[in-house]
Amino acid sequence: MEIQSMRELIDACEREHRSIGDMMLMMEVKRSGKDRETIIGMMEERLLKMKEAVECGIKDSSAAPSGISGGDAVKMNDYMNQGKSLSGNYISNAMTFSLATSENNARMGVIVATPTAGAAGILPGVLFSLHKNDGTPFKELVMGLFTASMLGYVIANRSFISGAAGGCQAEVGSATAMAAGTIVELKGGTPQQAVNATAIAMKSLLGLVCDPVAGLVEVPCIKRNVIGTSIAFSAADMSLAGIESRIPCDEVIEAMYRVGKEMPRTLRETALGGLATTETGKQVKERLFCRKS
Repeated sequence: MEIQSMRELIDACEREHRSIGDMMLMMEVKRSGKDRETIIGMMEERLLKMKEAVECGIKDSSAAPSGISGGDAVKMNDYMNQGKSLSGNYISNAMTFSLATSENNARMGVIVATPTAGAAGILPGVLFSLHKNDGTPFKELVMGLFTASMLGYVIANRSFISGAAGGCQAEVGSATAMAAGTIVELKGGTPQQAVNATAIAMKSLLGLVCDPVAGLVEVPCIKRNVIGTSIAFSAADMSLAGIESRIPCDEVIEAMYRVGKEMPRTLRETALGGLATTETGKQVKERLFCRKS
């Protein structure tokens, strides 16, 4: 069956006695005609690419070709190792791994778009933080990717995941929502709790604009990925505590769509507004492209 809404997803999970990740896997088997083992193997390859991106980024202090990003993952990792982190290991590790992935992307390394390249740091950040701090095995992380895929599938089909279409709420917002629901499922929460976390996370980033400096997916995108990891954990904690979203997740997604449609073109990945048009932002653009804006 095709899942069209979060309500349908919850109902299907309860009827089939399956997790969200299981529902995505089952749906993919039916849609693709491939067997479960083949599809799981393909997802394992994506998890390994995420792992490589984290490992490359956490050791590389070099700047991206633009010169406006790079080296922050190394700084964050050093800071953590000194025991200075205020956020605790879960969030601080997730922040570090998110930086590593996003910086690897800026250096033209291989990443997995989740759901886009500009938001690719959030899901690896939370997954490998759970792996490091809880010992969550790779087999479960792979199923977590199916969970995130299902949540992202519904969001993409009811709204959008592109910054050009709906602002950064559609990229970092969607990725954070996907990550929050995934954390809940990996920690043993119900499908309803996972969807609640998805809603809480998305509400927290509703209206976020897309204003990349010089049109590059680096500033402020990379640090927004980092903040997304902390919001994902916060939303997951609230949901696991039994706190519900007062606005149903499907309605939150619809609100995100409406906000994106109403958002001015200047704030939708055109680099014509927001931080891109600050004095420093304009100077960066001029330096990189040798022309005044």
